[in-house]
Amino acid sequence: MGLLDRLSGLLGLRKKEVHVLCLGLDNSGKTTIINKLKPSNAQSQDIVPTIGFSIEKFKSSSLSFTVFDMSGQGRYRNLWEHYYKDGQAIIFVIDSSDKLRMVVAKEELDTLLNHPDIKHRRIPILFFANKMDLRDSVTSVKVSQLLCLENIKDKPWHICASDAIKGEGLQEGVDWLQEKAVQSDPSCEDVKR
Repeated sequence: MGLLDRLSGLLGLRKKEVHVLCLGLDNSGKTTIINKLKPSNAQSQDIVPTIGFSIEKFKSSSLSFTVFDMSGQGRYRNLWEHYYKDGQAIIFVIDSSDKLRMVVAKEELDTLLNHPDIKHRRIPILFFANKMDLRDSVTSVKVSQLLCLENIKDKPWHICASDAIKGEGLQEGVDWLQEKAVQSDPSCEDVKR
């Protein structure tokens, strides 16, 4: 790092960059959440299912996030593991109204947590219990119970009730993630604002 880079870092002219994996089953609202976190002039009007993955960026007050929005369709979930090594934080989105597939979400979460590239790292995980606006949704507490989140002892985690379409609950989650990502990985890359 050069003198100008160090000086701009000391003066607060640089932001830390965090690489975030956004995971969850298809139709859980991952892309809608990421879209809502972008500045309003950069948001898409039409959200379509993600095929493979897409890369999005957004900024918070002190961090720059590069988000890998991974497809949750069954045939693409095996691609997730190829990005684990570079992920510094995880957003795991659950459709809180889809009780039938909650077991599948738990299986995918368990597979993620036991993967060698994740298992021994203290990577923060933010859970969004999404679609809280729907009549059949269960509370974030119930989602936490169904996914057995209390068993996660070696990683910081947090669950937020959210409604991605209205943006409700998203800022709370990003604030938590921002705090934990810096604490968990002080080697986040420096990037210019």
